[in-house]
Amino acid sequence: MKIDNRPQWPGRVLRLAAAGVTAAAIGVTAVLGSGLTAAAHADDQAKPTGIILGVGANESQRAVSWYSSTGAAQVVQVAPTTRLVKGEFPKDAVTIPATVAANSVNGGYNGHAIIDSLRKNTAYSYRVGTQGTWSPTYSFRTQDFKGNFDFLFFGDPQIGSSGNVAKDGAGWEDTLNVALSANPKSELLVSGGDQVETANTETQWDAFLGPDKLRQYPWAATIGNHDVGGKAYEQHFWTPNTDRSAPFYNGSATTRSGGNYWYVYKDVLFIDINSNAYAGGADAAHVGYVTDVVKKHGAEAKYTVLVYHHAIYSPADHANDGDNKQRRQDFPTAFSKLGVDLVLQGHDHSYSRSYVIKNGQKANKGEQPGAAQVTQGPGGVIYVTANSASGSKYYDLTAPDTTQDPNYGPDPLNPKSHWANSVENQEHVRTYVKVQVRDNKLVVENIRSGTCAGPNAAVELGKVPWCGPNSGADAAKPVGSAVDKVVIRPYRDNGHDKQTGGQAAAAPAESGWLK
Repeated sequence: MKIDNRPQWPGRVLRLAAAGVTAAAIGVTAVLGSGLTAAAHADDQAKPTGIILGVGANESQRAVSWYSSTGAAQVVQVAPTTRLVKGEFPKDAVTIPATVAANSVNGGYNGHAIIDSLRKNTAYSYRVGTQGTWSPTYSFRTQDFKGNFDFLFFGDPQIGSSGNVAKDGAGWEDTLNVALSANPKSELLVSGGDQVETANTETQWDAFLGPDKLRQYPWAATIGNHDVGGKAYEQHFWTPNTDRSAPFYNGSATTRSGGNYWYVYKDVLFIDINSNAYAGGADAAHVGYVTDVVKKHGAEAKYTVLVYHHAIYSPADHANDGDNKQRRQDFPTAFSKLGVDLVLQGHDHSYSRSYVIKNGQKANKGEQPGAAQVTQGPGGVIYVTANSASGSKYYDLTAPDTTQDPNYGPDPLNPKSHWANSVENQEHVRTYVKVQVRDNKLVVENIRSGTCAGPNAAVELGKVPWCGPNSGADAAKPVGSAVDKVVIRPYRDNGHDKQTGGQAAAAPAESGWLK
């Protein structure tokens, strides 16, 4: 889209809209979703709920999604934070019309709007609703549109899985607060899936969406198996470049959810796939999707990061699930050939970091368990599984069992672990994963966000019998300490850069709106 670099103010927005001029023509984009746009009602008195800031198609874009009890015409109002006076928006704040659709979950409505053409290194404030029924004001900040950045990856909050929604929500909020207090310049929050225990239970979604950090940092949603079974996932989250073709969906016509999507953020091409859809040739369809996206957009980035829910090199309860055994055959060779650098997964409520894997095998038989630095080589991929970010549920590590899967046996260098994994860890404490993206390396670190003390629902409620390192034999380590850290040196000579056909593209042009 060609960006109009002149400032655009709401009076002009409304006049142009009345004259039939599109929002895109004035440098403000409202990306339309599926479903009917509800008719406007001037007497709307309902304030929006469930507001969440989402990732956009690139660094200069953010999405805002929410629920409402009415279908009235709703908007997102945005202004640079410096232009607010005593919390009041300026008269020339930008107003972005929303797409509002009937909500199949609670009989209300869900809306979203895209804030486009943002400027780098700028703090913005926004609110959702209509005149007289605004939400509270929230703020976010853009950073440089080129160069280094950090993002955080979170495994299954799965609010409600302990049986106590309040405790699960408290652990989730504490992890976000701990992670972002320690890493305030993180630019993305990336989901491993399973936001909630039960797809259409809105009390669980309310607890998941409760932390204000989710309105300050963009959430890159991933659909997990517990998010399937209804439309709540996609009604709560708008995602960019989404393909909801049949092979990427899951479920019957009335409960389908999911889809695959991609976006480019600085030097990373992120590709998110719905791993709930795997039967009937869906794995081949996913590989085809990733192949197509890498072919078309791989040259826009230095790294390719895949995100999906089901951890194929699972170290715990799901290690030998039938679908995972199949995916271990279907995915790794394709990912190696496509120059994928890092795969981020959830589902198993435990932490693991693989060796460098090439074509479904350990690339370097001499790579030592827990190595602090690895070099990928051509086709080398690292797979990471995130532990619980909320403490609602943990799965204990399992011993390799060749009677269940003869191809997923023990590591010759560490027979207690599966052959694919350099590190496997479970302490029954909350953790999150920090990824540093640098010009010549990726740094992946699993960090404790809690201890054995509350909020830690699974421990507090006696769902697990011990807590701490070495199966509880040692005292819990402090919040902020690292479980694991690895520096990944990527392969470039015949790796991702050449496979995708060119050099990294320039960052999006800066816009002049919202100066």
